[in-house]
Amino acid sequence: MHDTEFLNVGTRLHQEGLVASVFGNLSRRVAGGFEITPTGSFLDVPAKPVFVSDEGVPGAGASSEYRVHLQAYGRTDAGAIVHAHPPYSVALSLSCDTIIPADSEGQMLLPKIPVVEGVPGTDELAENIAAALVTSPLVIARGHGTFARAESLVDAYILTAVAEHAARILVYSGGL
Repeated sequence: MHDTEFLNVGTRLHQEGLVASVFGNLSRRVAGGFEITPTGSFLDVPAKPVFVSDEGVPGAGASSEYRVHLQAYGRTDAGAIVHAHPPYSVALSLSCDTIIPADSEGQMLLPKIPVVEGVPGTDELAENIAAALVTSPLVIARGHGTFARAESLVDAYILTAVAEHAARILVYSGGL
C-alpha cells in the first residue's frame, strides 16, 4: 500500500524538475521513528515508505540518505523532510558557501541558504546537514541537492520550490 502524501509531493517534485529519475527522497516523522521513501524509487510512482527507528535501525530498502533524516529529526522539531536535486540550486552550490535570495519570496522564506560539504550517504553529510537545519529550514549539500525540514511534506516541498526559484532568479539576473 502506498501513501498519497508521499506520492503527491513526489509527483510535484518530479513534474517541476526538482528531482529526476530515482534521485531524492521524502520522509515523515511517525511514532518511534520516521517513514522514508525506498532506495532507488521514483518519487512519482506509488511505493510503500520504509520505517526507520529513532535508534537508527533502518527497515529493508530504506533510502541511503536515511542517516541525514535520522540526524535531522534528532536535532530539530521537523515533522517531514524533502531531499531534492534542483538543478539551479545545485549549480549555485558549486560556487557559493551561502546563497542569499534576491527575490521577495526567497527573502521572506529563506533569507540565507547555507551550503555544506559531505559525500552522499555518509555520516559526515548527515552531521553537516542536520547542524545547518537547526538554524535554517533548508540547506544545500554542495553539488548534491537540497534538504528541507518543515511540519509537513507539503511545507518542505514549498521550501524546496522557493529555493529553486530563488536560485533561478540569481542565475538569470547574474546576481551572484
